[in-house]
Amino acid sequence: MTYGTVLPGVFRARPNRFIAQVEIGGETQVCHVKNTGRCRELLVPGATVYVEESRNPARKTKYDLIAVEKGRLLINMDSQAPNKVAAEYLPRLLPGLTLLRPETTFGSSRFDFYAEAGEERWFIEVKGVTLEEDGAALFPDAPTQRGVKHLQELCRCVDQGYRACVLFVVQMKGVRYVAPNQATHPEFAQALREAAAHGVRVEAVDCLVTPGTLTPDQPVEVRL
Repeated sequence: MTYGTVLPGVFRARPNRFIAQVEIGGETQVCHVKNTGRCRELLVPGATVYVEESRNPARKTKYDLIAVEKGRLLINMDSQAPNKVAAEYLPRLLPGLTLLRPETTFGSSRFDFYAEAGEERWFIEVKGVTLEEDGAALFPDAPTQRGVKHLQELCRCVDQGYRACVLFVVQMKGVRYVAPNQATHPEFAQALREAAAHGVRVEAVDCLVTPGTLTPDQPVEVRL
Protein backbone atom coordinates (compact mmCIF):
# COMPACT_ATOMS: atom_id res chain seq x y z
CA MET A 1 0.00 0.00 0.00
CA THR A 2 1.08 3.56 -0.71
CA TYR A 3 0.30 6.79 1.11
CA GLY A 4 -0.04 10.26 -0.35
CA THR A 5 2.10 13.20 0.75
CA VAL A 6 4.20 12.10 3.75
CA LEU A 7 6.28 14.48 5.88
CA PRO A 8 8.73 13.88 8.74
CA GLY A 9 8.12 15.35 12.17
CA VAL A 10 9.11 15.16 15.80
CA PHE A 11 6.68 13.70 18.32
CA ARG A 12 6.03 15.97 21.30
CA ALA A 13 2.96 14.73 23.21
CA ARG A 14 -0.23 12.66 23.00
CA PRO A 15 -3.01 14.39 24.93
CA ASN A 16 -5.41 11.49 24.27
CA ARG A 17 -5.76 8.32 22.20
CA PHE A 18 -6.82 10.14 19.08
CA ILE A 19 -4.45 13.07 18.68
CA ALA A 20 -0.76 13.86 18.97
CA GLN A 21 1.25 17.04 18.98
CA VAL A 22 3.94 16.81 16.32
CA GLU A 23 6.50 19.40 15.31
CA ILE A 24 6.47 19.69 11.52
CA GLY A 25 8.68 22.21 9.77
CA GLY A 26 9.32 24.05 13.01
CA GLU A 27 5.63 24.38 13.96
CA THR A 28 3.63 22.22 16.34
CA GLN A 29 0.64 20.61 14.64
CA VAL A 30 -2.24 18.59 16.08
CA CYS A 31 -2.31 15.26 14.21
CA HIS A 32 -4.78 12.41 14.15
CA VAL A 33 -3.23 9.17 15.47
CA LYS A 34 -4.28 6.24 13.28
CA ASN A 35 -3.90 3.81 16.17
CA THR A 36 -5.89 3.92 19.40
CA GLY A 37 -3.56 1.44 21.13
CA ARG A 38 -1.21 2.52 23.88
CA CYS A 39 1.98 2.58 21.75
CA ARG A 40 3.87 3.88 24.78
CA GLU A 41 7.14 2.36 23.65
CA LEU A 42 6.80 4.09 20.27
CA LEU A 43 5.43 7.55 20.94
CA VAL A 44 8.11 8.99 23.18
CA PRO A 45 8.97 12.71 23.18
CA GLY A 46 11.60 13.48 20.59
CA ALA A 47 10.91 10.44 18.39
CA THR A 48 11.02 10.93 14.64
CA VAL A 49 7.58 10.28 13.19
CA TYR A 50 5.96 10.47 9.76
CA VAL A 51 2.62 12.02 8.97
CA GLU A 52 0.38 11.86 5.92
CA GLU A 53 -1.14 15.13 4.80
CA SER A 54 -4.91 14.91 4.42
CA ARG A 55 -6.55 15.89 1.16
CA ASN A 56 -9.82 16.73 2.90
CA PRO A 57 -10.00 20.47 3.67
CA ALA A 58 -13.03 19.92 5.93
CA ARG A 59 -11.10 17.80 8.44
CA LYS A 60 -10.30 19.14 11.89
CA THR A 61 -6.74 17.82 11.69
CA LYS A 62 -4.54 18.26 8.62
CA TYR A 63 -2.26 15.27 9.27
CA ASP A 64 -2.42 11.57 10.17
CA LEU A 65 0.44 10.06 12.18
CA ILE A 66 1.32 6.82 10.39
CA ALA A 67 4.88 5.74 11.26
CA VAL A 68 7.61 6.16 13.87
CA GLU A 69 11.31 5.42 14.20
CA LYS A 70 12.32 3.20 17.12
CA GLY A 71 16.08 2.86 17.12
CA ARG A 72 17.02 1.05 13.91
CA LEU A 73 13.40 0.13 13.17
CA LEU A 74 10.89 2.08 11.15
CA ILE A 75 7.47 0.95 12.36
CA ASN A 76 4.19 1.63 10.61
CA MET A 77 1.53 2.18 13.28
CA ASP A 78 -1.52 2.80 11.08
CA SER A 79 -4.15 0.39 12.41
CA GLN A 80 -6.02 0.51 9.08
CA ALA A 81 -2.97 -0.67 7.13
CA PRO A 82 -2.79 -4.39 8.09
CA ASN A 83 -6.02 -5.31 6.28
CA LYS A 84 -4.76 -3.64 3.10
CA VAL A 85 -1.46 -5.49 3.42
CA ALA A 86 -3.31 -8.75 4.06
CA ALA A 87 -5.36 -8.30 0.89
CA GLU A 88 -2.07 -8.11 -1.03
CA TYR A 89 -0.54 -11.08 0.79
CA LEU A 90 -3.39 -13.59 0.97
CA PRO A 91 -3.12 -14.72 -2.68
CA ARG A 92 0.41 -15.88 -1.78
CA LEU A 93 -0.78 -17.60 1.40
CA LEU A 94 -3.79 -19.32 -0.17
CA PRO A 95 -2.85 -20.73 -3.59
CA GLY A 96 -5.78 -20.91 -5.99
CA LEU A 97 -7.60 -18.02 -4.33
CA THR A 98 -10.75 -17.20 -6.32
CA LEU A 99 -12.69 -15.03 -3.88
CA LEU A 100 -11.62 -12.57 -1.21
CA ARG A 101 -14.42 -10.69 0.49
CA PRO A 102 -13.79 -8.23 3.35
CA GLU A 103 -15.82 -7.74 6.50
CA THR A 104 -17.87 -10.95 6.59
CA THR A 105 -20.05 -12.02 9.51
CA PHE A 106 -20.01 -15.46 11.07
CA GLY A 107 -21.96 -16.09 14.27
CA SER A 108 -21.55 -13.09 16.53
CA SER A 109 -18.27 -11.94 14.97
CA ARG A 110 -17.35 -10.00 11.87
CA PHE A 111 -14.10 -11.29 10.42
CA ASP A 112 -11.73 -9.28 8.28
CA PHE A 113 -11.99 -11.62 5.29
CA TYR A 114 -13.93 -14.54 3.84
CA ALA A 115 -12.01 -16.39 1.13
CA GLU A 116 -12.43 -19.29 -1.24
CA ALA A 117 -9.53 -21.27 -2.66
CA GLY A 118 -10.32 -24.44 -4.55
CA GLU A 119 -12.75 -26.43 -2.42
CA GLU A 120 -11.74 -24.62 0.78
CA ARG A 121 -13.78 -21.87 2.41
CA TRP A 122 -11.88 -19.63 4.81
CA PHE A 123 -12.57 -17.08 7.52
CA ILE A 124 -9.52 -14.92 8.23
CA GLU A 125 -8.83 -12.48 11.05
CA VAL A 126 -5.96 -10.01 10.70
CA LYS A 127 -3.98 -8.57 13.62
CA GLY A 128 -1.50 -5.74 13.16
CA VAL A 129 1.64 -5.97 15.31
CA THR A 130 3.61 -2.87 16.30
CA LEU A 131 5.20 -4.00 19.59
CA GLU A 132 8.81 -5.20 19.37
CA GLU A 133 10.93 -6.41 22.28
CA ASP A 134 14.43 -7.86 21.85
CA GLY A 135 13.80 -8.89 18.27
CA ALA A 136 10.38 -10.43 18.94
CA ALA A 137 7.07 -9.05 17.70
CA LEU A 138 4.41 -9.36 20.41
CA PHE A 139 0.63 -9.14 20.25
CA PRO A 140 -1.34 -7.58 21.84
CA ASP A 141 0.19 -4.43 23.35
CA ALA A 142 -2.89 -4.10 25.61
CA PRO A 143 -5.54 -6.59 26.77
CA THR A 144 -8.05 -7.39 24.01
CA GLN A 145 -11.19 -9.30 24.88
CA ARG A 146 -12.32 -8.72 21.32
CA GLY A 147 -9.24 -10.61 20.15
CA VAL A 148 -10.05 -13.52 22.45
CA LYS A 149 -13.62 -13.62 21.10
CA HIS A 150 -12.34 -13.70 17.53
CA LEU A 151 -10.13 -16.71 18.27
CA GLN A 152 -12.99 -18.57 19.94
CA GLU A 153 -15.25 -17.82 16.98
CA LEU A 154 -12.61 -19.06 14.53
CA CYS A 155 -12.70 -22.38 16.40
CA ARG A 156 -16.45 -22.49 15.77
CA CYS A 157 -15.79 -21.91 12.08
CA VAL A 158 -13.59 -25.02 12.07
CA ASP A 159 -16.32 -26.98 13.85
CA GLN A 160 -18.72 -26.10 11.04
CA GLY A 161 -16.43 -27.24 8.25
CA TYR A 162 -14.71 -24.00 7.32
CA ARG A 163 -10.99 -23.36 7.35
CA ALA A 164 -9.85 -20.58 9.66
CA CYS A 165 -6.75 -18.44 9.96
CA VAL A 166 -5.40 -15.65 12.11
CA LEU A 167 -2.80 -13.60 10.25
CA PHE A 168 -0.39 -11.37 12.16
CA VAL A 169 0.85 -8.52 9.99
CA VAL A 170 4.11 -7.31 11.52
CA GLN A 171 4.29 -3.62 10.64
CA MET A 172 8.09 -3.59 10.53
CA LYS A 173 11.06 -5.54 9.17
CA GLY A 174 13.76 -7.30 11.16
CA VAL A 175 11.95 -9.32 13.86
CA ARG A 176 12.97 -12.94 14.47
CA TYR A 177 9.55 -14.30 15.42
CA VAL A 178 6.02 -13.44 16.51
CA ALA A 179 4.57 -14.52 19.86
CA PRO A 180 1.50 -13.84 21.99
CA ASN A 181 2.16 -11.27 24.70
CA GLN A 182 1.78 -13.57 27.71
CA ALA A 183 2.69 -10.88 30.24
CA THR A 184 0.18 -8.33 28.97
CA HIS A 185 -2.78 -10.63 28.22
CA PRO A 186 -2.37 -14.28 29.26
CA GLU A 187 -5.99 -15.03 28.27
CA PHE A 188 -5.26 -14.10 24.65
CA ALA A 189 -2.08 -16.18 24.68
CA GLN A 190 -4.00 -19.20 25.97
CA ALA A 191 -6.81 -18.65 23.46
CA LEU A 192 -4.28 -18.55 20.62
CA ARG A 193 -2.69 -21.81 21.71
CA GLU A 194 -6.11 -23.44 21.99
CA ALA A 195 -7.14 -22.14 18.57
CA ALA A 196 -3.99 -23.55 16.97
CA ALA A 197 -4.63 -26.93 18.63
CA HIS A 198 -8.22 -26.76 17.34
CA GLY A 199 -7.06 -26.44 13.74
CA VAL A 200 -6.97 -22.68 13.27
CA ARG A 201 -4.02 -21.78 11.07
CA VAL A 202 -1.71 -19.21 12.69
CA GLU A 203 0.46 -17.24 10.28
CA ALA A 204 2.59 -14.10 10.31
CA VAL A 205 4.19 -11.91 7.66
CA ASP A 206 6.58 -9.01 8.08
CA CYS A 207 6.61 -5.83 6.00
CA LEU A 208 9.00 -3.63 4.12
CA VAL A 209 8.39 -0.16 5.54
CA THR A 210 9.21 3.24 4.15
CA PRO A 211 7.67 6.51 5.34
CA GLY A 212 5.20 6.33 2.47
CA THR A 213 4.69 2.61 1.80
CA LEU A 214 3.94 -0.67 3.55
CA THR A 215 4.54 -3.88 1.59
CA PRO A 216 4.10 -7.50 2.71
CA ASP A 217 7.41 -9.32 2.53
CA GLN A 218 8.28 -12.66 4.15
CA PRO A 219 6.58 -15.20 6.44
CA VAL A 220 7.71 -15.01 10.07
CA GLU A 221 7.88 -17.87 12.57
CA VAL A 222 5.09 -17.90 15.17
CA ARG A 223 6.06 -19.19 18.60
CA LEU A 224 3.08 -20.12 20.72
